[in-house]
Amino acid sequence: MELRDVMRTTPATREFTGEPVDRAVVRDLLDVARFAPSGGNRQGWRVIVLDDPEVRRHVRDLYVLGWREYMAHTREGLVPFAAGDDGRWNGPAVDLEEARATPAPTPFADHLDEVPVLLLVLADLTALATIDNGLDRQGIAGGASVYPFVHNLLLAARDVGLGGVMTTVLARQEPAVRDLLGIPQRFAIASLVALGHPARQVTKLHRAEVEEFTTVDRFDGPAFG
Repeated sequence: MELRDVMRTTPATREFTGEPVDRAVVRDLLDVARFAPSGGNRQGWRVIVLDDPEVRRHVRDLYVLGWREYMAHTREGLVPFAAGDDGRWNGPAVDLEEARATPAPTPFADHLDEVPVLLLVLADLTALATIDNGLDRQGIAGGASVYPFVHNLLLAARDVGLGGVMTTVLARQEPAVRDLLGIPQRFAIASLVALGHPARQVTKLHRAEVEEFTTVDRFDGPAFG
């Protein structure tokens, strides 16, 4: 596919057919994705291919707990774990214990272990130049050295007719995942990437126009375009 077509038609795909994806294809996707830029070219990503059915079931169960927390926020009309107007996270906006005990059925989470390909992408925190550390707000800059790699995976998948999604919900259960998979302390969960043959092909995505999110010279400056 042409690059611009790939960029315009790569949705978050959470519904897959039962068709398996060959390991050689997965390796090729990783081989392409590894050329993503990163701070200092330190390439601070590490990938665990989740293959064992029992491991997958454990990961699914942990993901469901995080999903329940997520949905408890959305039921209240809140963005899950988002900062307030002051740019800081000021503690849970919902009762997390109650949220984890409240079912929130959804096909993707409930059948996560059946997804053809599950890739756990970790970030080596010692390799990330987290430039916004110490600012009086939530930090985001460290992800710039990992998420281009993750998005490259999704673009590469779309290029060969696969679909996928990058989800961060599993980070809510990072300590348990760390114990399950033997992850060293210096690594953090950046994303769980699910890949497979999409149940349906999306040919058009709906996004805000450039003028809606781009201004000139100031935040309140004139729209660019």
